[in-house]
Amino acid sequence: MTIIDGLVAEHRVFLMLFDQVECVLPGVKTVDEVALLCRLLEAPLHDHGGAETDLAYIALDHILHQQNRLTRLHHDHQEIDGLLKRVEGIKDLQKARTQLKAALDACRAHFNEEELTVFPLIEKALQHETLQILGKAWKSQSHLSQQSSMDRT
Repeated sequence: MTIIDGLVAEHRVFLMLFDQVECVLPGVKTVDEVALLCRLLEAPLHDHGGAETDLAYIALDHILHQQNRLTRLHHDHQEIDGLLKRVEGIKDLQKARTQLKAALDACRAHFNEEELTVFPLIEKALQHETLQILGKAWKSQSHLSQQSSMDRT
């Protein structure tokens, strides 16, 4: 498994989660429930973004930086984190739903951008063996995140 395989697989899981959240969102009765949905997504999305930055983006730092893409990708991660955090402060149920939907849409757009432009650059720039080594590091980091999350509960 390469780093790209792992990250794309995580994207697929997140996209299924987003679809499920959107299915239940119209029936959510309180802003506290909307905030809970956000909190359920925040930590795994933050961990995913960290893995992308630490393991995948770093490999293309010089290429992406020259094209101003690296700054944009980091900004996207921060924006998504901020969108989710803002939902928790909203007191109006409809506004909270709308804000959560906006966060999910931003995540989808970001994933699409990565898969169409960034990940192919990484695959082109790095040898397959390097991608596999990064995949092993991702898998190890992913398991540590899961253990860390379990330790918090």
